[in-house]
Amino acid sequence: MAKTLIAYFSRADENYFGGAMRYIKVGNTETVVNGMKEMIDADSFKIEMKDPYSPVYMTCIEEAKKDLRADARPELTDCLDSIDDYDTVILAYPNYWGTMPMAVCTFLEKYDFTGKTILPLCTHEGSGMGSSESHIRKLAPGAAVKNGLSVRGSSAADSGEAVKRWLAGNGLI
Repeated sequence: MAKTLIAYFSRADENYFGGAMRYIKVGNTETVVNGMKEMIDADSFKIEMKDPYSPVYMTCIEEAKKDLRADARPELTDCLDSIDDYDTVILAYPNYWGTMPMAVCTFLEKYDFTGKTILPLCTHEGSGMGSSESHIRKLAPGAAVKNGLSVRGSSAADSGEAVKRWLAGNGLI
Protein backbone atom coordinates (compact mmCIF):
# COMPACT_ATOMS: atom_id res chain seq x y z
CA MET A 1 0.00 0.00 0.00
CA ALA A 2 1.34 3.44 -0.94
CA LYS A 3 2.23 5.66 1.98
CA THR A 4 2.48 9.43 2.06
CA LEU A 5 4.66 11.64 4.23
CA ILE A 6 4.06 15.35 4.75
CA ALA A 7 7.43 16.89 5.66
CA TYR A 8 7.19 20.60 6.40
CA PHE A 9 9.06 23.63 7.67
CA SER A 10 6.98 26.40 9.17
CA ARG A 11 7.69 29.51 11.19
CA ALA A 12 5.35 31.20 13.64
CA ASP A 13 6.17 34.42 15.52
CA GLU A 14 6.22 37.75 13.66
CA ASN A 15 5.28 37.31 9.98
CA TYR A 16 4.62 39.52 6.98
CA PHE A 17 1.01 39.72 5.74
CA GLY A 18 0.48 41.82 2.63
CA GLY A 19 2.24 44.93 3.84
CA ALA A 20 2.00 44.56 7.62
CA MET A 21 3.66 42.56 10.36
CA ARG A 22 1.57 40.29 12.54
CA TYR A 23 2.39 37.83 15.32
CA ILE A 24 1.05 34.32 14.76
CA LYS A 25 1.19 31.24 17.01
CA VAL A 26 1.03 28.73 14.12
CA GLY A 27 3.00 29.35 10.94
CA ASN A 28 1.24 29.70 7.60
CA THR A 29 2.76 26.52 6.19
CA GLU A 30 1.74 24.54 9.26
CA THR A 31 -1.80 25.95 8.95
CA VAL A 32 -2.01 24.56 5.39
CA VAL A 33 -0.50 21.23 6.49
CA ASN A 34 -2.99 20.91 9.38
CA GLY A 35 -5.86 21.25 6.91
CA MET A 36 -4.23 18.76 4.55
CA LYS A 37 -3.92 16.18 7.33
CA GLU A 38 -7.72 16.22 7.60
CA MET A 39 -8.04 15.44 3.87
CA ILE A 40 -5.61 12.55 3.39
CA ASP A 41 -4.10 9.65 5.29
CA ALA A 42 -0.46 10.67 5.75
CA ASP A 43 2.26 10.74 8.35
CA SER A 44 3.78 14.12 9.10
CA PHE A 45 7.19 15.37 10.15
CA LYS A 46 8.04 18.94 11.10
CA ILE A 47 11.48 20.07 9.96
CA GLU A 48 12.87 22.18 12.80
CA MET A 49 16.22 23.89 13.17
CA LYS A 50 18.36 23.24 16.25
CA ASP A 51 19.08 26.99 16.31
CA PRO A 52 15.89 28.59 14.94
CA TYR A 53 15.77 31.95 13.27
CA SER A 54 14.80 35.01 15.28
CA PRO A 55 11.12 35.52 16.17
CA VAL A 56 11.52 39.09 14.84
CA TYR A 57 10.63 39.04 11.13
CA MET A 58 13.25 41.49 9.82
CA THR A 59 16.01 39.72 11.76
CA CYS A 60 14.76 36.34 10.56
CA ILE A 61 14.89 37.31 6.90
CA GLU A 62 18.46 38.60 7.28
CA GLU A 63 19.48 35.33 8.97
CA ALA A 64 17.80 33.36 6.18
CA LYS A 65 19.54 35.46 3.52
CA LYS A 66 22.90 34.85 5.19
CA ASP A 67 22.26 31.07 5.23
CA LEU A 68 21.21 31.11 1.57
CA ARG A 69 24.33 33.03 0.50
CA ALA A 70 26.51 30.60 2.47
CA ASP A 71 24.60 27.58 1.09
CA ALA A 72 24.33 26.57 4.76
CA ARG A 73 22.82 23.35 6.03
CA PRO A 74 21.40 24.17 9.47
CA GLU A 75 21.36 21.32 11.95
CA LEU A 76 17.90 19.89 12.61
CA THR A 77 16.45 19.03 16.01
CA ASP A 78 15.34 15.60 14.82
CA CYS A 79 15.37 13.38 11.77
CA LEU A 80 13.33 10.43 10.61
CA ASP A 81 15.11 7.09 10.79
CA SER A 82 14.15 6.41 7.19
CA ILE A 83 11.76 7.44 4.42
CA ASP A 84 11.88 4.01 2.77
CA ASP A 85 8.23 3.22 3.56
CA TYR A 86 6.95 6.30 1.70
CA ASP A 87 6.12 6.50 -2.01
CA THR A 88 5.04 10.14 -1.95
CA VAL A 89 6.50 13.04 0.03
CA ILE A 90 4.59 16.29 0.24
CA LEU A 91 7.28 18.85 0.98
CA ALA A 92 5.82 22.07 2.41
CA TYR A 93 7.77 25.23 3.22
CA PRO A 94 7.65 29.04 3.06
CA ASN A 95 9.40 30.94 0.28
CA TYR A 96 12.61 32.39 1.69
CA TRP A 97 14.52 34.57 -0.77
CA GLY A 98 13.05 32.92 -3.86
CA THR A 99 13.50 29.32 -2.73
CA MET A 100 12.97 27.12 0.31
CA PRO A 101 14.60 27.56 3.73
CA MET A 102 18.03 25.98 3.97
CA ALA A 103 16.79 23.62 6.70
CA VAL A 104 14.66 21.98 3.99
CA CYS A 105 17.86 21.42 2.01
CA THR A 106 19.34 19.71 5.09
CA PHE A 107 16.31 17.42 5.17
CA LEU A 108 16.46 16.61 1.45
CA GLU A 109 20.16 15.76 1.53
CA LYS A 110 19.69 13.36 4.44
CA TYR A 111 17.64 10.82 2.47
CA ASP A 112 17.61 8.95 -0.83
CA PHE A 113 14.50 10.00 -2.77
CA THR A 114 15.15 7.72 -5.76
CA GLY A 115 11.83 6.38 -7.07
CA LYS A 116 9.75 8.63 -4.82
CA THR A 117 7.34 11.37 -5.85
CA ILE A 118 7.82 14.79 -4.27
CA LEU A 119 4.93 17.25 -4.26
CA PRO A 120 6.17 20.73 -3.30
CA LEU A 121 3.87 23.17 -1.51
CA CYS A 122 5.11 26.70 -0.89
CA THR A 123 3.57 29.49 1.17
CA HIS A 124 4.51 33.03 0.20
CA GLU A 125 3.33 36.63 0.20
CA GLY A 126 3.66 37.29 -3.50
CA SER A 127 6.65 35.40 -4.87
CA GLY A 128 5.03 32.03 -5.54
CA MET A 129 7.21 28.92 -5.84
CA GLY A 130 10.31 30.92 -6.81
CA SER A 131 13.07 28.54 -7.89
CA SER A 132 12.27 25.99 -5.20
CA GLU A 133 11.06 23.25 -7.58
CA SER A 134 14.32 23.24 -9.55
CA HIS A 135 16.24 23.43 -6.26
CA ILE A 136 14.41 20.30 -5.04
CA ARG A 137 15.22 18.48 -8.30
CA LYS A 138 18.93 19.16 -7.77
CA LEU A 139 18.88 18.01 -4.14
CA ALA A 140 16.73 14.92 -4.68
CA PRO A 141 18.04 13.28 -7.86
CA GLY A 142 16.04 10.25 -8.85
CA ALA A 143 12.79 11.66 -7.46
CA ALA A 144 9.83 12.63 -9.62
CA VAL A 145 9.22 16.25 -8.58
CA LYS A 146 5.70 17.26 -9.61
CA ASN A 147 4.35 20.76 -10.14
CA GLY A 148 3.95 22.44 -6.82
CA LEU A 149 1.16 24.42 -5.25
CA SER A 150 1.82 27.97 -4.09
CA VAL A 151 -0.42 29.34 -1.37
CA ARG A 152 -0.44 32.97 -0.27
CA GLY A 153 0.48 32.85 3.41
CA SER A 154 -2.09 35.44 4.43
CA SER A 155 -4.74 33.14 2.86
CA ALA A 156 -3.40 29.90 4.38
CA ALA A 157 -6.49 29.37 6.54
CA ASP A 158 -8.71 29.65 3.43
CA SER A 159 -6.64 27.42 1.13
CA GLY A 160 -8.59 24.19 1.67
CA GLU A 161 -10.30 23.99 -1.72
CA ALA A 162 -7.12 24.74 -3.68
CA VAL A 163 -5.20 22.17 -1.63
CA LYS A 164 -7.95 19.60 -2.13
CA ARG A 165 -7.90 20.12 -5.94
CA TRP A 166 -4.10 19.84 -5.98
CA LEU A 167 -4.13 16.64 -3.91
CA ALA A 168 -6.86 15.17 -6.12
CA GLY A 169 -4.91 16.11 -9.26
CA ASN A 170 -1.98 14.17 -7.84
CA GLY A 171 -4.06 11.08 -7.02
CA LEU A 172 -4.05 11.47 -3.24
CA ILE A 173 -7.80 12.05 -2.89
